[in-house]
Amino acid sequence: MARPREFDEVRAVEAAMRQFWLKGYEATSTQDLCAATGLGRSSLYNTFSSKHALFLRALTHYTQSMTEAQVALLEDAAQPAVTRLEALLESVLDIEEANRHDGWGIGCLGVNSTVELAGHDPAVAAVLGRDQKRRIAALSDTIAAGQRSGEISGTRRPEDLAAYLNAAIAGMRVAAQGGADRRTLAFIAATALEAFVN
Repeated sequence: MARPREFDEVRAVEAAMRQFWLKGYEATSTQDLCAATGLGRSSLYNTFSSKHALFLRALTHYTQSMTEAQVALLEDAAQPAVTRLEALLESVLDIEEANRHDGWGIGCLGVNSTVELAGHDPAVAAVLGRDQKRRIAALSDTIAAGQRSGEISGTRRPEDLAAYLNAAIAGMRVAAQGGADRRTLAFIAATALEAFVN
C-alpha cells in the first residue's frame, strides 16, 4: 500500500510546486493547493501536515531537479568550459520560454522564494542556501577549468566569477517576469559571459 501513496505524494508535490511557482507562497491558498493536487483539505494536511511543510517539499523538489539538470551540463567534461556555460545559459532561456504564463515569465521558484521568504524563514533560507552552494561550486569548477585552458580570463577568482554569473542568471529570471523576451534575455546572457571570456 505504501507504493501508490508514495507515487501520489510525488505527483502532489510536483503539482504544488507549479502552484507555488506561479503564485508565490503567500498568495497560494489551501484551496489553490487542493485544486492543483486533487487532494481534499484533510488529505492534504494528513499527508503534508501544513502548507509550509508542503512548500518546503515543493521547493526542495524544484531546487534538486533544476540544479541536477544544470550541474549535468556544467560537468560535461567532453565540452570546453565556455561551451558548458553557454549550454547552461541556453537552458535558462528554454526554461523561461517554456514556463511563460499569459505572456509573462514566472521566473525561478528559488529566486522568487529568496525575495519573498528567505530573509525571515530559516527553513526556506536553509534549502536555498544548500542549493546555491551546489550551483556556485559547479560554476566555479567549470570556470576554473576554463581558466586552466585559457578560455576564461584568469584575473579573478573562479568563485567570484561564479557568484557574478549566478547573479546574472537570477537577474535574467526576474527580467523574464517583467516581460523580457528571449532576445533580450539572450543578450543579457551573452553580455554576462563576455565580461570574463577571453
